[in-house]
Amino acid sequence: MELHRLGLVSSGVHHFMLVARLKSIRQAALYLNVAPSSISRSIKQLEENIGMPLFERTKQRLRLTSAGELMLYHVQQSSVEMNRAMTEIGDLQGLRRGTVTLAVIESAARGLVSDVLAGFWVRHPDICVDVRVTGSQDAVDMVAQGDADIAIAFDTSTPHSTRRFAVTSLPLGVLVPPGSRLTKHEGPLRVYDLAGERVILPDGSLTLGSSVEQILPGSFVEFSRRTQTNSIGLMIDLAIKGLGIIMQTKMGVQAEISRGQLVFIPLKDPRLQKRRLSLISRPKNEASEATEALSTSLAKAIERLGA
Repeated sequence: MELHRLGLVSSGVHHFMLVARLKSIRQAALYLNVAPSSISRSIKQLEENIGMPLFERTKQRLRLTSAGELMLYHVQQSSVEMNRAMTEIGDLQGLRRGTVTLAVIESAARGLVSDVLAGFWVRHPDICVDVRVTGSQDAVDMVAQGDADIAIAFDTSTPHSTRRFAVTSLPLGVLVPPGSRLTKHEGPLRVYDLAGERVILPDGSLTLGSSVEQILPGSFVEFSRRTQTNSIGLMIDLAIKGLGIIMQTKMGVQAEISRGQLVFIPLKDPRLQKRRLSLISRPKNEASEATEALSTSLAKAIERLGA
């Protein structure tokens, strides 16, 4: 639940919390779609009002000062209590009204979330669901810090202040257009069968990158890197055009597979671990009825993915 959107948290405090989490004014500005100068002014004004600096300015990142650490701790505690209050107020309304904030990775936003919301809004048409697309760790952190009610993320631990609502394991595979030589391969597809292929790689901001890194280095197979990006959508578009192969799960690519634009071929390799997709929610005593209802719908869809 976004307290700032409800007018319960000032812009200065909202900007401070976001910069503290992202450790970058530029990244916070991109997230809010505002000018970096606006964030800088807001933080500077807050520091002037407090009378102490909240951040140490370094070359690469911003680091919290002792005052900043203290401020962040108490602001987060206040946010938790305010979210609890709004949840209890929301429960008075039942499932008639309310707002749920969902933080998701891009691949989950492609298909899974829209399919679930289509059914959810038939049953609960007046509940607003705000969706924030971000990286796995950021999505989980948003729930832990009270900036979101639910997160869908890959390969992350569950903070003590949150609840793992559902989890499933999804295998990695190769996605190629029909007619690719790999679609004609007989038997299980191994890493060495990808020799000579041009690979479209995820960058370090995606947890998918860690999974791919399990097999590429030290595989003794020559790969040609076509490009590296943080956009799952771009990776899929390039693969459809036959400009390279991508390695990921089926999630987020179901539509392209069903339309016959891409073929998913499971990879068999002893070094490859299945990816763990988790649904993280606020603790039950802090979750509104709307959050519980949406979490239940999402959990069913996630469990079907792993079936």
